[in-house]
Amino acid sequence: MIVRRTEYTSVVLFCIATVLLVPLEWYWAGAVAWIASVVLLKWAKPEFRLRLGILLGCIALLAIAPIHTDRDNAHFFQLSFFLGSVVLVPALLMHKLQPGVLDWRFWPRGRQGLVIFYTFLSIPLAWVVLRWYFYQVNLDLPTHWPMPEVFSQEGKWRLIMGINCVGIWDELFFVNVVYGILRTILPQRHANLAQAVVYTSVLYDMAFTGIGPLIIYPFALTQGNMYERSKCLFYVLIVHLIVDAFLVEAILEYHYPEWGLHLF
Repeated sequence: MIVRRTEYTSVVLFCIATVLLVPLEWYWAGAVAWIASVVLLKWAKPEFRLRLGILLGCIALLAIAPIHTDRDNAHFFQLSFFLGSVVLVPALLMHKLQPGVLDWRFWPRGRQGLVIFYTFLSIPLAWVVLRWYFYQVNLDLPTHWPMPEVFSQEGKWRLIMGINCVGIWDELFFVNVVYGILRTILPQRHANLAQAVVYTSVLYDMAFTGIGPLIIYPFALTQGNMYERSKCLFYVLIVHLIVDAFLVEAILEYHYPEWGLHLF
């Protein structure tokens, strides 16, 4: 795959714009990087121009999206609109204009020994990393997920549904859409490095502050590699939901030390 220098520069500016616009909210600087990336697409190949242009549109939407962890109904519907748009619109556009670029295959085909091994390994790995992140490094991190003062089943299930729905969206967008498009215009390794920037930026904006990028970026790279090996969404979704299960446990444990008594 031959990628022109201007095309690589446009991707770099796309990554810079993502960091400036989404987590940092430096809108003037981010807008300059975003516009520069768009301008350089004039000298890109037509398929490159279309595909990166779609991703630039997604970043523009995420820059104005209310990305935070409130669990009220109004925020749920507002955020769902933006998150749904950056998954559905690229899927519809690519299906109509360049069908076959995005692969929404869910079930794996054949044996995936190394991927299955990592999926099981992610269970203790996720528990250790999250415990360290929550209880040793960023002690105030659980407060990024506001909870009612008094434990309730409704509050617990709102948290579970919210985190898991966002977790599923993470993989549909970052891996299937962002990485799925970038890997068609860049070498696989470079595409994965770029999608991990988007992955890390949005999750930092959502809640994972402090040293969060040092944890999220390697995780995002691993998810991209798993998707590349398995050619399906099944394993990346399973691993993410495993992480989310321990995330829910840590948040509830922080807010309600006795929460285990209310599991059922």
